Amino acid sequence: MSKDQIDRQQLKVDLLGRLHLDHATMCRRWFDDIVVLGIVGGTLLIQIQEPVQLKYLQRCCTQQFAEAAQSITGHLLGVRFVGEEGITPSTGNVAGSGRFGKSGVVSGDNPRGTSVLSSFDIEEDLLISPDYNFENFVVGPGNRLAHAAATAVSTKPGQAYNPLFIHGGVGLGKTHLLQSICQTAIRKHASMRIYYVSCNGFMTQFLEGVQEGKMSSFRNKFRAFDMLVIDDIHDLSKRDQTQEEFFHTFNTLFQSGKQLVLSSDAPPSEIPYLEERLISRFSCGLVASIDPPGFETRVAIIKKKAVMRNIDIPDDVTTYVASHLDSNIRLLEGAITTLQSVAMLDGEDISLELAKRTIGNENKSDVPTNISIQNILDSVTVFYNIKLSDLLSKRRHKSITVPRQVGMWLSRKHTRFSLEEIGGYFGGRDHTTVMHAIKTINKKIEDDEIFQREISLLGEQLSDKLGV
Repeated sequence: MSKDQIDRQQLKVDLLGRLHLDHATMCRRWFDDIVVLGIVGGTLLIQIQEPVQLKYLQRCCTQQFAEAAQSITGHLLGVRFVGEEGITPSTGNVAGSGRFGKSGVVSGDNPRGTSVLSSFDIEEDLLISPDYNFENFVVGPGNRLAHAAATAVSTKPGQAYNPLFIHGGVGLGKTHLLQSICQTAIRKHASMRIYYVSCNGFMTQFLEGVQEGKMSSFRNKFRAFDMLVIDDIHDLSKRDQTQEEFFHTFNTLFQSGKQLVLSSDAPPSEIPYLEERLISRFSCGLVASIDPPGFETRVAIIKKKAVMRNIDIPDDVTTYVASHLDSNIRLLEGAITTLQSVAMLDGEDISLELAKRTIGNENKSDVPTNISIQNILDSVTVFYNIKLSDLLSKRRHKSITVPRQVGMWLSRKHTRFSLEEIGGYFGGRDHTTVMHAIKTINKKIEDDEIFQREISLLGEQLSDKLGV
């Protein structure tokens, strides 16, 4: 290894070390793959071959890298990230970097067969995260079908499942799967044109096309892609004109054998004010749900995210976090970030004591936690004048179903039990039944003032009975 190579390698080590000290939560394991090319004209040139990682660094990390470079060299430096082509010898320009404009469009139109992102002008928030790939996706009972379908679609777009419709609650991994599809598909199909956009992005561009009299350009753009991936398609609700336009866009792509991938917080039939013809189209492929992760899956997710961040989280801390935060994956990720930040700030290792101190108060209800599910069962049976055996039975009469759903709703609100555990208390029901009950009661409270007062009265009686 030459002296120049040693100097560049040491510069990389120092750079990553400073980033870890100043911006630990931003650092990822794949940062180790960067190559420091040197300093040219007051700019530190850093090469990364993976195009999605390159785009991410360019958009999200330039300032932090520049600060770190200035800190370790003592010089006022800028930072420039370049792709695998590096620098053209004749001009000193960076080759391959000009094609990474602001976009969520992925294109394989590259003579060298290297997947790159092209420069369609779309929403800036549609950056594809290098974290969101299949390798980092933890498969569990609640997402197995969605993961298998997403993998198949990324390998054989337009052939496996078309359309693929993935639905689930907030923070359960829908966006992760959609971005994984994009990243895998473009690597396997170099000439494919893929557009990843939010439903709001689609609607914004539609309205701009209408207002500016450019609907022809809008249609030509959206109907020319080989794969259209749209996040949060439920936002089409109540948008009659946009639904009309999307119906024709969907038909054009579908009939041409192009792949469509959609995500939503609800299955097609439960999206309010969605036209029947769209419900039919969305349901004609595969509709796959993502359910909240169970305990074992949450443990695996925490371990996976710790590896991504190059941090060490002891098993007892992993178990503690997984048992206390069970509603969605974003809470788990937030807890890891909090632990990492506090540990570095206090100059200590991540430990169970630290976890209890920093996240012990998270996810607590405003109501004291000494209310048990048995307390709730007793209060519900008295309030509705029904037998406990009926409440826990398989009976589906409305006089039993509503109190049962209320009991599940109260259990979720006032206890720390997981959805699976609550279902177990209510006659061995699964977590999807509990989720449905919670959603039903929330809607009923919102729509029915009498029912809202009824629930408030029941809550007061429960609290009064326990003296809380």
